[in-house]
Amino acid sequence: MSIKTSNLGYPRIGEQREWKRTLESFWKGSITEDELHTQMKEIRLNHLKKQMELGIDYIPVNDFTYYDHVLDTATMFGIVPNRFQYSGGAVSLATYYAMARGGDAQACEMTKWFDTNYHYIVPELQDAKPTLVENKPLKAFKEAKEELNVIGKPVILGPFTFLSLSKGYKKSEFSNLLSQLIPLYSQVLSELKEAGAEIVQIDEPTFVTDLSEEDWYLIKQVYTQLANTTDIDLIVQTYFESVDQYLELISLPVKGIGLDFVYGKENNLNSLITYGFPQDKVLGVGIIDGRNIWKSDLNKVSKLLERINEVVPYSRQLIQPSSSLLHVPVTLKYEDALDPLVKGALAYCDEKLEEMILLKDILSKRYQYEDKLKEHQKGIYDLGESAWRTEKKLNELKTNRGTHFSKRAELQHKKWKLPLLPTTTIGSFPQTTEVRQTRLKWRKGELSNENYEQQINEYMKKWIQIQEDLELDVFVHGEFERNDMVEFFGEKLSGFAFSKNGWVQSYGSRCVKPPIIFGNVEFTKPMTVKEVVYAQSLTEKPVKGMLTGPVTILNWSFARNDISNKEISFQIAEALLKEVQALEEANITMIQVDEPALREGLPLKKEKQEDYLQWSIEAFRRCTSDIDDLTQIHTHMCYSEFNEIIDAIDAMDADVISIETSRSHGEMIEAFEKTTYTKGIGLGVYDIHSPRIPNVSEMSSIIERALKVLPAESFWVNPDCGLKTRSEEETIAALKKMVDAAKKARENITVSSQS
Repeated sequence: MSIKTSNLGYPRIGEQREWKRTLESFWKGSITEDELHTQMKEIRLNHLKKQMELGIDYIPVNDFTYYDHVLDTATMFGIVPNRFQYSGGAVSLATYYAMARGGDAQACEMTKWFDTNYHYIVPELQDAKPTLVENKPLKAFKEAKEELNVIGKPVILGPFTFLSLSKGYKKSEFSNLLSQLIPLYSQVLSELKEAGAEIVQIDEPTFVTDLSEEDWYLIKQVYTQLANTTDIDLIVQTYFESVDQYLELISLPVKGIGLDFVYGKENNLNSLITYGFPQDKVLGVGIIDGRNIWKSDLNKVSKLLERINEVVPYSRQLIQPSSSLLHVPVTLKYEDALDPLVKGALAYCDEKLEEMILLKDILSKRYQYEDKLKEHQKGIYDLGESAWRTEKKLNELKTNRGTHFSKRAELQHKKWKLPLLPTTTIGSFPQTTEVRQTRLKWRKGELSNENYEQQINEYMKKWIQIQEDLELDVFVHGEFERNDMVEFFGEKLSGFAFSKNGWVQSYGSRCVKPPIIFGNVEFTKPMTVKEVVYAQSLTEKPVKGMLTGPVTILNWSFARNDISNKEISFQIAEALLKEVQALEEANITMIQVDEPALREGLPLKKEKQEDYLQWSIEAFRRCTSDIDDLTQIHTHMCYSEFNEIIDAIDAMDADVISIETSRSHGEMIEAFEKTTYTKGIGLGVYDIHSPRIPNVSEMSSIIERALKVLPAESFWVNPDCGLKTRSEEETIAALKKMVDAAKKARENITVSSQS
């Protein structure tokens, strides 16, 4: 029996986030462009060496990036919006980063990568004349071959998915644009073949979404043309879900098909058993979870592979992760502080690759690896049998406010007496080096609790005064005591564990360290009251209490996988309700419960979306309903296709919601041109993920367009998201212009009403 292993993608960030530090050093001007390339190459080759040493048969190349793989694909084809003054040829690093981060021109839109917490840069095709300006997969392949003698497996984002993720064209233009891309892909593949590449992975995750017959007709045309114009083995790789049009997929003229047998297991397995699999193709079996950090139960996995073997023999199977391992941390070897009970049940990227090798070994010679298998399985069983895995009965909680929004709004307006178009921020203020060092010293015991609290209070006092000077209408305390909007709450609730080095990429150099939900979640004591009460004591303006919502805590954690997400979210909601009520009792009655990840978790299949939205909305309402009518509930969402879930957003029954719009150039406003939204809403008027400070006229244009479809009485003015990643200078300058834009809009409304 000959069975091979294949990896779909390796995390970019490095064992100690050296990728992040290298990027940020370059952006700060601390290293030159040549030094950037040298350090990036060292990181990239180290990733390949590790996979070589582990014994992976098919090692991916071109999965590495200087920012984002979708942006890489766009710039490879010279797809650069006119505002960046690109004049052809290979796209410079300056232009590349301007598209990602902004500069003299506004950055390209950023949004979620399918239903993950990774963000990609959205290609803009309205100005595009696609041409191959740089064969990036070829460069990656040659580097691996020349430096390490590795015949890598180039990974390329497929043409159908690339175009589906792009913007700036009409639906009727899709077919024509696709036809323009095919010769470019053919050239990329032909040059790879000439250089010695044997097999290429074409990522087409869009194939698991709801596609039409017309879509599949175009897909077949694409791959038929590629087969006719290139002579290289292609594996079409799908992930994140099952493929509904299985027969159409396996009929494509390619060497292999990759399927997800973790998140699309049931349907993909049923299709495989029902319809069989072509004898001239290999099957990429996505059997190791590429999106969560729990060990795979190799006894169950091996039985599943045996079942698949009845249809597709091992000799034509590739053992692989369910998706790129981009979504999990790199290695467990630095996790010396984790509870051994938890650590024993975990597998990061490197450990998942080891699982693949062990799985390959036990399938061929199980008796030789029985002890190693038992050692692997022990961690799973130990945690599964621990007291943390006992069932928890959920309490019945209110899921509706006692009074309709229209009446609440009237009462709240009388209480707060806010001006038209009130200004506020989303929550956090700059997490400077000084702030981070203060927290670090306290965590290390180098700073007493008393001194730590005193310094945090000084940061809050400083920024309350800044907000006074800026003349904002609703303040925040700044969240200086918080390391991360999810981790902070996880540390104060039971049922969570925390890694030392469990970092994953969210967007660009921004990395997050998701908590691990390994037990039942319960409230222990108030988590945010002390800081917000202190901040409120410094001003007459309202200061919002700031919480992270239950669905976001769930989606931005590595959640236990033996009970449903619904149940976990309800456990979290019950704990958060107690915090909301504690804030209310402390006279903090403007409370923001953020749910930026609610849309992110929306299932890719339409038939699953309604159920998800129902329990997600119920989770939010479980922690925001059993309160007084005068308590104003805010929430926040960012970087997603909100127009798809406007009704669900309305059903959350938040008094005020803030939503990103700046990078999408106000496209969200189109949704309100078709749908009446009566509650309070703030459409973010500038992009906080870019160091660029927009001018007043840019913000004013978003406000003006929004006011054409939203009543001024309901409209709030705010940035897109929290400001923790920005410098103090950038933050103050941008907020000043935001307040000026709001004042200008108020004046225009007054003049208009008088005329």
